[in-house]
Amino acid sequence: MQLDQTNLSIIRQLRNGRKSFKAIANQLNLSENTVRARVQRMIDEDVLDIVGLVNADSLEGHRVLIIGVKLKTPDLVAKGDEFSRLRGVVSVSVVTGRFDLLLIVMLKPGFDLLEFYTHEVSKVKDVQSTETFVIYKNFNLKIPYVLE
Repeated sequence: MQLDQTNLSIIRQLRNGRKSFKAIANQLNLSENTVRARVQRMIDEDVLDIVGLVNADSLEGHRVLIIGVKLKTPDLVAKGDEFSRLRGVVSVSVVTGRFDLLLIVMLKPGFDLLEFYTHEVSKVKDVQSTETFVIYKNFNLKIPYVLE
């Protein structure tokens, strides 16, 4: 899907995910139906999600980590997809530099770092090494709550 200026303007308006389609339409001089149809198409084409995000610092006992993963295999996309399905994983990115993948992971009481590595990461083959960065304080990181 090609994102034109109108789609980008709608996305900017949706920074406040609770903003109504009517308010967006009025702001952008569009019809409400146009906004609704464009948003639905972007959702259908996996360009856009409208979700609630949480500041993990506000959740007592929760911790967010960034984990760098070095792999033994060149199939980074398949491994990235595999990691993305592990419990606690918020996002996975294929990156350049000393790591092949960067993971953002959320932990909670009863699901700590040791449990994440022993029960989740251990399921993934061809992991050469990992490096864990614990986020002690974040300033603008808001993430979907992925834990049950």
